[in-house]
Order: sequence, then C-alpha cells, then structure tokens
Amino acid sequence: MSNEERNAPPADGSPHRRARTRRTLGCSAATLVLASVLAACGGGGATSGAPVLNWYINPDSGGQAEIAQRCSDASNGAYTIEVSQLPRESSAQREQLVRRLAANDTSIDLMSLDPPYIAEFAQAGFLAPVPQDVAQRVSEGVVQSSLDSATWNDELVAVPFWANTQLLWYRKSVAEAAGLDMSQPVTWEQLVSAAQSQGKILSAQGRRAESLTVWLNALIESAGGSIIAKNSTNPDDIELGLTTPAADRAATVMNTVANSGVVGPAFSTSSEDTSATEFESADGGFMVNWPFVYSRALAAVEAGTLDASVPQDYGWALYPRVDADKPSAPPFGGIDLAVSAFSRHADLVYDATECISSDENQAYYMTTNGNPASSAAVYDDPEVLKVFPMAPTILESLQAAANRPQTPYYSEVSGGIQREYHPPESVTPATGKRAQELISAVLRGDQLL
Repeated sequence: MSNEERNAPPADGSPHRRARTRRTLGCSAATLVLASVLAACGGGGATSGAPVLNWYINPDSGGQAEIAQRCSDASNGAYTIEVSQLPRESSAQREQLVRRLAANDTSIDLMSLDPPYIAEFAQAGFLAPVPQDVAQRVSEGVVQSSLDSATWNDELVAVPFWANTQLLWYRKSVAEAAGLDMSQPVTWEQLVSAAQSQGKILSAQGRRAESLTVWLNALIESAGGSIIAKNSTNPDDIELGLTTPAADRAATVMNTVANSGVVGPAFSTSSEDTSATEFESADGGFMVNWPFVYSRALAAVEAGTLDASVPQDYGWALYPRVDADKPSAPPFGGIDLAVSAFSRHADLVYDATECISSDENQAYYMTTNGNPASSAAVYDDPEVLKVFPMAPTILESLQAAANRPQTPYYSEVSGGIQREYHPPESVTPATGKRAQELISAVLRGDQLL
C-alpha cells in the first residue's frame, strides 16, 4: 500500500485526545514500575543503563522515527527506541522478519506489521502475548476493522496503530456531467456507464500484485462472500469461497471493468500510483484508491506540476457497491504494532506501544505522513480535518471495511489469487474454480506457486 506524505504542521495539543493512561505521552504506571531497576522515572533524559528497543518499521516519511523519539523522551530514561527500516514491499518485509524471528533473533523488539501477516506470525509463536490490561486500553475507541486486523483466534495479538481504507474518488465535474448523484451509493456498473458517457478513465489496480488481491477481496466481500469460507490452522481443513455466487459476481464485475474500454491503456500493470496519475490527468473521471492521492495532488500543486483546479475538482465517497442493494465492504489496510516473542524487554515494549499509538501521535502521523488513524477520536481533531477534509468519509469507510483473509497461509492464498486472476480482462466465474484448485493444492503441499 502507498505511504505517500504531505508536509503539514503536527497536531500537538489536540483537544480531542482521550483522557486515559494510554493516550498520554508521559510515564505510565507500567513504566514507573519497570524502570525502577533501570532509572528513576521523571529524570531528565535517557539513562546510560536504559535498554534500547529496536523498532523495525515500514518505510515512511520520517513519522515513525519522530514518534520513536517522542516516546523515548516521554519514557524519562526508561528506554530508548531506535528504528530500522524494512524493505518497501510488504512481502519483502515479511520475508526478512520471518527469517530472523525463526532464528529466535533477540534484536527485534517491535515490528510495524502489515495486517495480512498477523495470523501467520501469531500462529508461529513469533508474537509476545498482549497483557490483558494493555489489550483493554489499546482497544478503546479503535475502529472495529482495525481491531479485527490485530486479532487471531479471538485474542488481540498486536496493537492497532494506523488504519487505511480505499475510497471512491471522482471528478465532480465528470460526475455532474454524467448525471451521477454521488450523494447516494453507486455501483461499479454505474461508474462504467458514467465514464463511457463522458469518455473518461475509471482507474483501479489491475497489476499482478497484492493490490489485485485487495480489489478481489473487496468485490467478494461486497457481494456477501469471503475468499475463505471456513478457516482453520490446519491447511487441509481450510475451505475456500472462490466458487460461490458471491465470488462469481465479483469475477463478473472485475471482467466488466477491465473490458469496459474506460480503464487506462496498461490496466494489467496499473498500480496505486498509476491510478493516481491517471486521475490527475485531463482524462481522469473515477478511481478507487487510498487517501494518499489527495495529499499527493496538493503536493504537486505546491511544486507547480499540477494546476490547482485539479484537486479542487476532487470528490470522494464510499467504495462502489457490487449490487445496488448490498452495502460495499471497502478494503482495509494499515499497520499494527507487533511485539516480538524473543524481545528481552517485552513489558517495556508494550509500554512503548501505548505511547506510539496515542491519539496525539496518531493525529501527528496522519497529518504529516498521510496515514489514517485507527482511533475514531482522531477524526474529530481540527488539524486532521484541515489536512483531510474527507476524514469523516475515511472513518465511515473504516467502519464498513473488510480485512483480507486472516490465515497463517495468507501468502499462499494471495499468491494463488494473483496468479489466476491476472490479467483482469480474462477473469470469468470459471477463474474461481481454477484458483481454488491451485490454492488447495498448494496448501496440501501438492503444488508450488
């Protein structure tokens, strides 16, 4: 997923921070107890004997490093957080972390982990148990989709940090000319017809990558189904839902969009950035994408490479429906904070996660790095609303969002989908049967991707 940024002032002093222990940056009771052996909490700065907590982060624009410094200072000498950057692609992040954790590497304390891999890491015993009191505090006021992303076997196994979702973006002038009422839910078929009538582009992500799984999952969930119909920790017992009526309907929509004549010229290689570029062009009409596209457009205006009239024409709404009578299930993304089972300082690390995920830091991260908060209260913050006027729609989308399949075998499931559902213009209901047979064979160990 994209981690685009827009430079904006931090949201310090927000009046909407939650008044409870985990939502402050000062020393918590846990820190006071744990730091007593190491340093006196309340001192002025890091203590020479304080442990260093190593936080492995996904690439961003410096926001996590800044939060690490903030929380190090707020610990009053209990610990210092240092960040190490993982590769840009989430699959490469997973690969690096799995190799090291499988070797019981104690140098990893905290990880910014992509939600689809939470189940795999938890099932493998890579994550330290979340203390019950911490789980209660970090769950308060968090959108359900984010809590779901951090849960495995009905237990919170990671700490929600930031949450992402895709919106339907539209050029207001195009929707008006097409006679499309964007104050009401719209379907994919309506978008295709509107784009065709105006000769404009409908942008989505059709390349063979994780974004294709994101799109298919949203279509199936919006049609009332799930990629995994019956979950299990035993791969032989997993039942896939790729041959259901919901999956057939999703395949039909994907085919309709891909063969509509209104997608970009290289749709089968289209990424989030490709879609954003198309939408910024004179041919832009409609697009599904993450919220980074708005700050990206404003940054281009500031750089003098995009006319200010372009983002002024941007409108936003909830993700398109598959069927008019069924609410859409928008994609969910983001990052959860996962504490390594091999950390020598798990208690301190969990204390640090409460600081990192505070409302104040989530608001700062959203306004400066463009990554939406998992805490619902942040969406009332005046600075957040100033930078993201579509914040209420983002929150509404997060409240309706559906996670990708939560399974220890996510890499196999997503890999099989990317292989069989690409290119999108070739997808038919029969694709689901081929994908289901392939993924089942991979899960049984009978075939390799």
